[in-house]
Amino acid sequence: MDAKGVLEEAFGRVPDLIDTAIGGLSPEQLHWAPKPGANSIGWLIWHLTRVHDHHVAELMGSEQIYVGGDWAGRFGLKPDPSETGYAHTAADVAAVVPESAAALTEYYRAVHERTVNFVRGLTEAELDRIVDRRWDPPVTMGVRLVSVYDDCAQHAGQAAYVRGLLP
Repeated sequence: MDAKGVLEEAFGRVPDLIDTAIGGLSPEQLHWAPKPGANSIGWLIWHLTRVHDHHVAELMGSEQIYVGGDWAGRFGLKPDPSETGYAHTAADVAAVVPESAAALTEYYRAVHERTVNFVRGLTEAELDRIVDRRWDPPVTMGVRLVSVYDDCAQHAGQAAYVRGLLP
């Protein structure tokens, strides 16, 4: 299997992780956190999708899916392309209020579909292209895509864990 195949396989697992974490939950359950100031299930899925959308759009040189539709409104937010959840305070986390599990799932699936199509079209040389020189060693497109997948898997796992704590 080549690198593109590995990336497709990895990203192909994330929708099921998300469905396991949020399937059948009410808006109240999505907004629930195990203690004041902790991340809610909905925030975790929103955040992983925002980071995924932001980073892949940057790699593609295109607009984020988030700002091209009414996604932000479905989470009680304004469509700010720089808003991904990094450095969120407890109040910022609490302000992310998904209207439903479907809103989260639909947004993730739109981002996922664009990502898989993008990955399928990449060449080996493009995967080796340096996309971020702020790190040592500099980050290639392939490494950035692995980082995006890793972030998705970790946050989906956290959301599933929090779901297990629901009262």
